[in-house]
Amino acid sequence: MTVRAKICGLSDSEAVHAAVEGGAAFIGFVFYPPSPRAVTPDRAAELATIVPASVGKVGLFVDPTDDEIDTVVTRAALDMLQLHGTETAERVAELRARTGLRVMKAVSVAASADIERAPAYYAAADWLMFDAKPPKDMTTALPGGNALAFDWLLLKDWDFPLPWMLAGGLDAANVAEAVRLSGARYVDTSSGVEDSPGVKSPDLIREFLATVEAL
Repeated sequence: MTVRAKICGLSDSEAVHAAVEGGAAFIGFVFYPPSPRAVTPDRAAELATIVPASVGKVGLFVDPTDDEIDTVVTRAALDMLQLHGTETAERVAELRARTGLRVMKAVSVAASADIERAPAYYAAADWLMFDAKPPKDMTTALPGGNALAFDWLLLKDWDFPLPWMLAGGLDAANVAEAVRLSGARYVDTSSGVEDSPGVKSPDLIREFLATVEAL
């Protein structure tokens, strides 16, 4: 079974090198200013120059405006948009048409009913992502990167027509179990390879990718 990984929230060259050299299939740049992992379009463009064409460059946005998308896409060489907000299927389709890029729509999950929202995006998106929904009383919660997991078994019996990624609290210690229970073939981590919020650990990135490679 081949499992591939995305390392999200990269903001420095050492972490990008660790992700690329460790075999990441995708790397992610966050364009959401409240996040400690946020980068500017110019910084992302700079970091993108050290990413080979074989590694997908993903830009994470949260309910972006057209101007925000245009500014980033014209400066940073992205391969895919990751929409992590409350975007409707219509908005996903609009941004895919506007940019000509593939789009991955994130679905926040706490219960099985949340996964039932996914089919609405089948025609509009190219990929899906299932991430943990933060509890309402988590006052510091971000749309993603909260080091929270959900019940991976909720995904086990679904047969999605789109490729999809599993996210939410994944690290080297639990990714094998997450893959076993969910059936995921693509996994995404951000907080799970950090020394502190927004500070990536090259060693943890390498460890995570080596664990995924061994699955």
